[in-house]
Amino acid sequence: MNSFLNTDRPQVFCPGCTHERITRGLDNTLVNLNLDADKTVIVTDIGCSGLFDTFFNVHALHGVHGRALTYAAGLKLADPTLNVIVTMGDGGLGIGGAHVLAACRKNLDLTLIILNNFNFGMTGGQYSSTTPSDAVVGSEFLNQAEIPIDICKIAKSAGATYVSKCAGHDPALADELAKAITHKGFAVVETLGMCTGRYTKHNKLTPKVIDQMIVDQPIEGGVVKENQRPEYGKLYRELAKEKTQFPQTLTIEKSFNLTTPQRQEIVILGSAGMRIVTAGDIVCHAGMSAGMNVSIKNDYNITVLRGQSVSEILLSPEKIGYTGIESPTLVMALSLEGVQRREKIFKNLKPSTFVLKEKSVAIPETRARVFEIDFKKFKIRKQDWALASLGVLAKEKVLFSKEILSFALKTRFNEKVYTLAMETIEKIY
Repeated sequence: MNSFLNTDRPQVFCPGCTHERITRGLDNTLVNLNLDADKTVIVTDIGCSGLFDTFFNVHALHGVHGRALTYAAGLKLADPTLNVIVTMGDGGLGIGGAHVLAACRKNLDLTLIILNNFNFGMTGGQYSSTTPSDAVVGSEFLNQAEIPIDICKIAKSAGATYVSKCAGHDPALADELAKAITHKGFAVVETLGMCTGRYTKHNKLTPKVIDQMIVDQPIEGGVVKENQRPEYGKLYRELAKEKTQFPQTLTIEKSFNLTTPQRQEIVILGSAGMRIVTAGDIVCHAGMSAGMNVSIKNDYNITVLRGQSVSEILLSPEKIGYTGIESPTLVMALSLEGVQRREKIFKNLKPSTFVLKEKSVAIPETRARVFEIDFKKFKIRKQDWALASLGVLAKEKVLFSKEILSFALKTRFNEKVYTLAMETIEKIY
């Protein structure tokens, strides 16, 4: 193939923009390497560099600003035979900086070409992460309050195995890109160029100035010896092959029939240490054993070791599309902490809603049917109140039978814990 350029989509860069020369340089690289167009992908994001995917007759993926490397990683892992090239401007570099660092650390076989023209050229010439502090840009003085990043130094320190910098007008650009593309690992090539539409209107930047910048900021380009290690995809597949044991998927077959299977929206209100999530799990196991679809959602606890205080469970004979609780049919009020977290729901509870309340817990006024129980009277420890509540529900035939509850406990616990759980349940009976 003499050229990979798409004649139906001619380049639309501003006159004098270095991006045009980089486009031609990349085309020469693809031709010289004799790459298979069907096995080559150009991934881009937003900005002038984001036009590259339309200029070449290869596969392309155009995504969100700064996120191009994430898509590229997915493509390369899905099909290791692909030649994946990412073009990104200095705008995308700043916005997607975390993704750049992650790519350097992983060392997946990708080539990142950074088209650095020192500003957000497409959107008004605002400063970017590489804009010199003394430059005149469209965002007033903001760049004067920051220092520009040196992505080559950052890439090296983050673990990239190939790093280089060159002028976008350098006649040797095609050869440099070829070295990067054929390198087996993550390769970063920073190209310095001119944005004639914005940046050079207010700043003296010419090819000679860019050449001098490269001289003044030398970088030992090419393979980074101290970072050499196995390519991520290859190592990942080797490690995956060594994995021979995997967690067994729990399958709960329908073993019981409910007389009138209907949607149940259950809210368990407790506090840390009461095993609220475990109680929710047991309800889900019970529901599945009766052929119901289930979902569970728990309050996320910021301090991991404190435990959740609210669990919301849905049981439905129909598929569950939305997991939110709209009209609770059952509320278990076991602790003031949980009640305070969902205080607003009590006002709108229907008269048909069953509220199981521990005697020591005060709840807001409600129209719902309230069933009060004193667990202390049964000598049940506070950490077992949620489990004991399930026994109360079974006894009152509110949600499921004792037989279904026993089955759910067996699927959830080993024999020793099951026995202890049933001892707690029996105290209610």
